[in-house]
Amino acid sequence: MLARIRSAGIHGIQARSVWVEVDVTSGLPSFSTVGLPDSTVRESRDRIRAAIRNSGFEFPMERITVSLAPADFRKEGAGYDLPMALGILAATGVVKPAHLERCAVLGELALDGNVRAVRGALPVALLCRDAGIPWLLLPAGNAAEAAAVGGVDAVAVTSLHEAVEYLNGERPLLPFVREALPTAAAAEGADFAEVRGQAHAKRALEIAAAGAHNVIMLGPPGAGKTMLARRLATILPPLTLDEAIEVSAIWSVAGLLSAGQGLVTLRPFRAPHHTVSEAGLIGGGRVPHPGEVSLGHLGVLFLDELPEFTRRALESLRQPLEEGTVAVARAAGSAVFPARVQLIAAANPCRRACRSLEHCVCTEGERRQYLGRLSGPLLDRIDLHLELPAVGIAELTSETAEEPSASIRDRVLAARVRQTTRFRGTDIRVNAAMTGRATRRWCALPPEAARLLARAVSRLGLSARAYHRVLKVARTIADLAGADALTIDHVAEAIQYRSLDRAE
Repeated sequence: MLARIRSAGIHGIQARSVWVEVDVTSGLPSFSTVGLPDSTVRESRDRIRAAIRNSGFEFPMERITVSLAPADFRKEGAGYDLPMALGILAATGVVKPAHLERCAVLGELALDGNVRAVRGALPVALLCRDAGIPWLLLPAGNAAEAAAVGGVDAVAVTSLHEAVEYLNGERPLLPFVREALPTAAAAEGADFAEVRGQAHAKRALEIAAAGAHNVIMLGPPGAGKTMLARRLATILPPLTLDEAIEVSAIWSVAGLLSAGQGLVTLRPFRAPHHTVSEAGLIGGGRVPHPGEVSLGHLGVLFLDELPEFTRRALESLRQPLEEGTVAVARAAGSAVFPARVQLIAAANPCRRACRSLEHCVCTEGERRQYLGRLSGPLLDRIDLHLELPAVGIAELTSETAEEPSASIRDRVLAARVRQTTRFRGTDIRVNAAMTGRATRRWCALPPEAARLLARAVSRLGLSARAYHRVLKVARTIADLAGADALTIDHVAEAIQYRSLDRAE
């Protein structure tokens, strides 16, 4: 007897529909799986056999053939366990076919018949919504993330026996109800009020948060680079529901959502060590998987000790910083991952990390060689270059209250509202993502500002890309000031944030 159950597989961060076809016929007992299964899928026969028996059902001692269609799409992971087991039970008459035609099934089986959470449940829920599939039967540990997708009802199951009861009408099909998306946007326990001094850097990070601009901070150890970077999350706008689904889909595929967790509610903050490989940073592997730049999508990617990263890893950042996506091609397939990430980088001024320039024992040539690991094309894609001095004892011991993150975030949110209004009807969300045409339209300069920028381009030797980056930063500065038109003051401040260009 033949049974067909709808399931899904993951390619990149997208889900693809997969039909699990099970044929049980008389003959010598065997269990074969076809349709490009990986080793995990092939091993499922042992899990399925034990799960069916331990759930109180009879496993057929006949010839069992499982086909995963389409056959040219490689099937990976343990998410096919539950649909294959239900297919066997449907082919032997244990499961009634009525509900099978209206639902998709996903889940890993334990030997005792319990259903375990799997990766990629959120993209599968998005696929069901787009395909018009009303029900998704999946592990209880994945129900919260899948329930965030409107247009499809997630039915949580904890065991194979419970799934059979749902499909046979012995239990009502009740969708999992998700909780409301929290509105918290601040990183717990961190606040800009704790940062002493560095007013110039705080102002630059406020601009960066308002326009989603990339930043590099250059300063001696203890100047507060890491402290400032980690507090950027406290002034960023909260994720919208659509953005939370985008981020959560990537984390779901990467297996970073813990069992029972719903959507990612805070903007990601990823801080990989400088020994990370190119594949770990950008994405890759035998089968393409997302890297740190994609896991930080719509959030912050913090690279501390930037010159210590390998040159290949740093240069591989150029495409995602420019285009907001990463294209990974491997022998097993290719995939495109979203990577609209805000880069925050930090570096010491020299290899020995001397405390100050006055006490630095490195030669000028050594300092140039150390920072020379950062190529011009990479620095072109970083909007704000900051030089942080060492914090003096007077600032450290000062009792003057510093501005809290909440006050800064209010100004950032106001600037983001202006950008949302300006770019309504387009794919642009923030100033940093403006195209060349949008930059020409929204960053028109008065004559005196145009002349100032022309002199800066000539003296600093700015590239065309850096020229447009200055305009985008000036547009964000104007948004923070509530101004509709750019002025010479906005452009002058934006030029001040190209310190590494002046050093060349």
